Amino acid sequence: MPDFNPTSLAQSWPLPSNPRPIVTFGAGSIVGDAHYPAYRKGGFPVAGVYDPDHDKAKALAEKWGVVAYRTVEEAASVEGAIFDLATPPAAHAKVLAALPDGAAVLIQKPMGSDLKAATEILHICRDKKLKAAVNFQLRFAPMLLVLKDAIAKGLLGEVVDFDVYLALDTPWELWSFLEGLPRIEIAMHSIHYLDAIRQILGDPQGVHAKSIGHPNHRMAQTRTTAILDYGDRVRCALSINHDHKFGRKHQACEFRVSGTEGAAYLQLGVNLDYPRGESDILEIHSKGGDGWVPVALEGTWFPDAFVGRMANLQRFVTGEDAELVSSVEDAWMTMALVEAAYASSAAPATPLAARP
Repeated sequence: MPDFNPTSLAQSWPLPSNPRPIVTFGAGSIVGDAHYPAYRKGGFPVAGVYDPDHDKAKALAEKWGVVAYRTVEEAASVEGAIFDLATPPAAHAKVLAALPDGAAVLIQKPMGSDLKAATEILHICRDKKLKAAVNFQLRFAPMLLVLKDAIAKGLLGEVVDFDVYLALDTPWELWSFLEGLPRIEIAMHSIHYLDAIRQILGDPQGVHAKSIGHPNHRMAQTRTTAILDYGDRVRCALSINHDHKFGRKHQACEFRVSGTEGAAYLQLGVNLDYPRGESDILEIHSKGGDGWVPVALEGTWFPDAFVGRMANLQRFVTGEDAELVSSVEDAWMTMALVEAAYASSAAPATPLAARP
């Protein structure tokens, strides 16, 4: 077992040497609250933004000192740009089709509304030879980068348990546009956790899941329980409840990752008291160490993960990174896992035997 030095674990992605300009499609709150603050922090130049609501795009552009494009075609014509699709899932395919062949593009998650739409997007990206990644940015959060580095260096041994536990009071009123959509919790939220689990554990053999709503509001689903089947050596479970509205005391948003030689505890602070959020927390317990050791994190999921996500795409385009993390090819498998979870949720459970 190697010695555990918290400061030796990587928690940021290297920046590109010569960043390219970014053109954003979509002027929603996620752009002003996460994308643009992250790009400014990372030193990425933003050329401009397009949105069907030009007044909305213009207001965002004026705030950040960029151009507000009037058409998709005008935005797509910016030479050498990295295209940043902060668009609704149903709009991804149309924008991708308008981009120049061979362009570099970051697609907002989810990769389409369902697996059929994700497959259409995958074919568009293949046909146009796009260097395309999906914005599963949790993979780049400092706490996740540290966790993956710790696992790679053997500090936990073989990972055999992965628990995701959320008991939150999520303010669904902030996203009234979600009302009426058939897929909410897994497709829009827990997809991040499923994707992060896939990167660490690989693809499961299958999934057992149940996702339901709550009688106090009209969102399709806000509570999910899922078991990912990794055979007989690894146990992986998710318990997600966005309707725990009884004060902060017993709320939680955490990962517990256990191995044969050590374990890690993570708090995903942004979801607690959203949108203000709390601090991210990472502690590691390794064999031969002095109990639970806190890791001083140098950033948070929002906005630092967005910096790393864009940095990898930029570096891949210029050849500085050999791998495009969360490429559309890989992201399609996360969408396949989401689809399987919804299929499992819709299927009948194993019935109990009849009373004799």
